[in-house]
Amino acid sequence: MKQITLGLVLTFALFGHTMMAQEIEKKYSKEVERLTKKKEVEKAFDIIKSQKQQTTQDLITLTEVLAPPFMEDERGKVFAKMLEEAGVDSLWTDKVGNVIGLRKGTSGEPGYLGVDAHLDVVFPEGTDVTVKKVGDTLKAPGIGDDTRGLAMLISMLKAMNKSGIKTEKDLLIVGSVGEEGLGDLRGMKYMFNESGLDIDSWIAIDGGSLGRISNAGLGSKRYKLLIKGKGGHSWGAFGLANPHHALGKAIDIFSKNAWEYTSGDVTKTSFNVGRIGGGTSVNSIPFESWMEVDMRAIDPKNLDEIEIIFKESVKKAIAAYNASGVRGRVTYELIKIGDRPSGELPASLPLVQRTMAATKFFGETPRLGRGSTNINIPVAKGIPAVCIGRGGQGGGAHSLHEWYLNDEEGDESIQLALLITLAQAGLSK
Repeated sequence: MKQITLGLVLTFALFGHTMMAQEIEKKYSKEVERLTKKKEVEKAFDIIKSQKQQTTQDLITLTEVLAPPFMEDERGKVFAKMLEEAGVDSLWTDKVGNVIGLRKGTSGEPGYLGVDAHLDVVFPEGTDVTVKKVGDTLKAPGIGDDTRGLAMLISMLKAMNKSGIKTEKDLLIVGSVGEEGLGDLRGMKYMFNESGLDIDSWIAIDGGSLGRISNAGLGSKRYKLLIKGKGGHSWGAFGLANPHHALGKAIDIFSKNAWEYTSGDVTKTSFNVGRIGGGTSVNSIPFESWMEVDMRAIDPKNLDEIEIIFKESVKKAIAAYNASGVRGRVTYELIKIGDRPSGELPASLPLVQRTMAATKFFGETPRLGRGSTNINIPVAKGIPAVCIGRGGQGGGAHSLHEWYLNDEEGDESIQLALLITLAQAGLSK
C-alpha cells in the first residue's frame, strides 16, 4: 500500500460539511475537461442516461433484499449476480462478505483503485423493505443509504463496458459489509488490514447531494459497560449491591469528567450514553445492568484522551459504590464494540483535487468535509480516499420512511463517479 503524509490543513465541521472554499489547481481542471471530450467518455455519459430506468429497477431489486447488520449475504449474492451480468474480469466474495469485482487495467502495474458502496442497512431482520412508488418517488427503508450507491456502481460498470472504456489501473468494484453501526467498518478493516490486496486509492459512494466530498474521517470509540451483582428481592434483600445504582454513579462521574474535558481547549470531541438496560422487574434488585457509550473526536489524540477519561471514571465509580456501605459488591466488564480511526487528507492531494475538479465540471461547488464512513480506514493509513454523494433527492435516512427521487442529478452523480474514477485510474489510450 502506498502511503502519504497526513496533513492537518483544514478546519472541518462534523457531518454538516460546512467548509471553506478550496482552490482547484488548473492542471486538474484541464485534466477533467480533456477526459470529458473523449468520445468513449461522452458515449458512457449518454449510456448512463439511457439506462436510468434499469438503474432504478436495480435499486428496487437490491432494496427489497434486506441486509441487516452482519446479515448481508443474500443481498451480496444479488449484487454479485449484477456485477457478473454487467461484466467483470473476475468476481469473488471474501471471508467477511465483501463482494468484489475486478476490472483489469492495461498498464500491468501493481496497485488497485477501489470504488465501493456498502451492502448493509441499519434495519433489523423482519423489517418490511417493500418499495412503494408515489409518483416518481421511491419509498422504503434503505432505499438511499446506501442501496442507491450499489445501483450506481452497476450503472457505471455497464457504461464503461458498453462504451469500450479501458483504464490503465486495475479497478475493484466493491459491495462492502459492516459500514453501519456495530458493523464497525469490518469490511474496510479486512480490505486494508488483512486481504493482502495492494490498494493505493479508494472512492466510496455514501452521501447525499452532489458537491459533498469527504476527505477526512471522524473517529469514534464505543463501549458496552456491563455491571453484575447477586440480585434479589427489592424488600427482602434490601441493601444488597445494586448494579443499576452503580451504573447511575458511573454515568454521573463520567458525564462530569467528560463534560469538563470537552468544554476545554480541545477540537470538537463528543460523548453520549446511547442505550441502557437490565433488570427483570420493578420489585427486583437486578443482577445485571449495562450501557453503551459513544465517543467521537476530530483529533486522534483527543479520542484517546476521552477514552482514558471514560475508563478511569468507570473504575472510580465502581470502587466508590462498593465502598458506600452496600452489602456485597458489584463487578464490571468493559467490552469494546466500536473503534473507528480519525484521519484527514490534504486538499492538495491529487485524488481530492480531481474529485473537486470533476464536481466543479457539473456546476457544483465542491464542499470538503468529514464523516464516519468507509474511508475512515484508508484515510487513517494515509491512503488517498474520498467519499462522494449519491445525488438525486432523498430523505429520512435510517428511518422507516426513507425516500429517494432519481431526478436529473441522479444521472450526474453516476457520471461524476465515473469521471473521478477515470481521472484517478487513467484512461488507456
